[in-house]
Amino acid sequence: MSHFGITVMQVFIGYSFYYPLFMAYLWMVGAIFYYFRFERPALPVRKAMKRGEPEPPPQLPDYPLVSIVVPCFNEGRDLQDTVKWMLACAYPNFDILLVNDGSTDNTRDIMDSLVAEHPRIRAIHLEKNEGKAVALDTAAAMTSAQYLACIDADALLDPYALHWMMAHLLYGARVGAVTGNPRVRNRSTLLGRLQLGEYSSIVGLIKRAQRTYGRIFTVSGVVTCFRKAALRDVGYWSREMLTEDIDISWKLQLRHWDVRFEPKALCWILSPETLEGLWKQRLRWSTGGIQVLIKNWRITGHWKSRRMWPVLVEYVLSVTWAYTMLVMLILWLLGLLFAMPPGLRVDSFLSGWNGVVVGTTCLLQIGISLALDLRYDSGYMRKFFWMIWYPLAYWMINMATTIVAVPRAISRNSKTRARWISPDRGITPP
Repeated sequence: MSHFGITVMQVFIGYSFYYPLFMAYLWMVGAIFYYFRFERPALPVRKAMKRGEPEPPPQLPDYPLVSIVVPCFNEGRDLQDTVKWMLACAYPNFDILLVNDGSTDNTRDIMDSLVAEHPRIRAIHLEKNEGKAVALDTAAAMTSAQYLACIDADALLDPYALHWMMAHLLYGARVGAVTGNPRVRNRSTLLGRLQLGEYSSIVGLIKRAQRTYGRIFTVSGVVTCFRKAALRDVGYWSREMLTEDIDISWKLQLRHWDVRFEPKALCWILSPETLEGLWKQRLRWSTGGIQVLIKNWRITGHWKSRRMWPVLVEYVLSVTWAYTMLVMLILWLLGLLFAMPPGLRVDSFLSGWNGVVVGTTCLLQIGISLALDLRYDSGYMRKFFWMIWYPLAYWMINMATTIVAVPRAISRNSKTRARWISPDRGITPP
């Protein structure tokens, strides 16, 4: 019995340590391959960039109308800056569709004033808060454009972002969505600096790797361009899902539409700068992810969905790891209070060579992400000291939110409408 107990404990300890380690190296290898296969500029462009010239946007065969859709709920503080950057877009054929989802602040007045000033802008006012999915569905029904760029109301869109995303959609007939590369712009606080590290060493690395391996877990809801025909094919956005971006990504890919990541399609976003705001954001993401997992677990029985199996399995393993860590934490705390049997004793999480390996992996992961993202983000190196801690912090946040999210998602009524509130987007405007 003792031997069995020790064996089980070894499995728990091994899984808790090796799973995140394995995933980190899988992401790094996939991201490096992605860079050389898809992202690295051609040699003449690299030579021009060394002389200080920017990388030119792709030349497109056509410039069809793109509707930039901005769903808003109480976005009066940031909306004008967001629209100002959109109006500076270099793509020649676009309009802007602002959707007021029952805001209770001055969002409606700001929208109306913007419409009066700029002929490219239209506004839709919903009388009550119906949820982000409803706002997006409404916008899709109100535009004749066959391409929708869905942008959050705090995002400052790079002038050439549409060029980079539309290149995928125009040259790939089965490309249903292209997600861009969000960059954190509020960096004055510790949380802001840590999330800068997350969006590079975690988000950017994962999306590059997933693109290499075949399927992306989710587009970034803050900046994604969709083919309207693909949205129509899957029934548009689901109104009961807490994370409409994860759900639409799975719906598209399960219908065999390609979803891609384009790191050169930049936008600058505001991130939470309070622990409460960060916790609420990540808990919603985790709960929405579990919702999608519950909704789609049956795909394992369908051969046609086999390309999504790795994404599903990886997410199940991630949830399993979170609860494995919970068991380890409980046993460790009990060991502080009671004399535990040798087979159930947890002395430390990161001691000896384990800590050295984890620390080295974090440094390597940040180093690779720096090499990949440095040309997209000036001032990146100044935040390096704070960023090197984020890979470890990411796993801890992921563990805590997953543990809370699973029962929340299971107990949630599947028909309940997912409504939203404006998230924490920084203590002060940038």
